[in-house]
Amino acid sequence: MALRDEFLTEDEILTLLDKKPQHLELILTGRGATEALIEKADLVTEMKKIKHPFDGGIKGRKGIEF
Repeated sequence: MALRDEFLTEDEILTLLDKKPQHLELILTGRGATEALIEKADLVTEMKKIKHPFDGGIKGRKGIEF
C-alpha cells in the first residue's frame, strides 16, 4: 500500500532493506510488489482464497477479518 499509494518510492523501500540491521526481520505486506522488491526479499508468498466463511454467509468478526 505504501508503494502503490506513493507514500514511499521503490528506492526508499530498497534503501530501508539495505540499511536495516542484519538481525532484524522486516515483513512487507500487500499486493503489487515490484520485481526489485521480490528479488531483494528472502521469502515471497501469494495467497489465494479457496474457501472462506464469507462464502456461506458468515459475517466478518471483529479482531479476525477487521
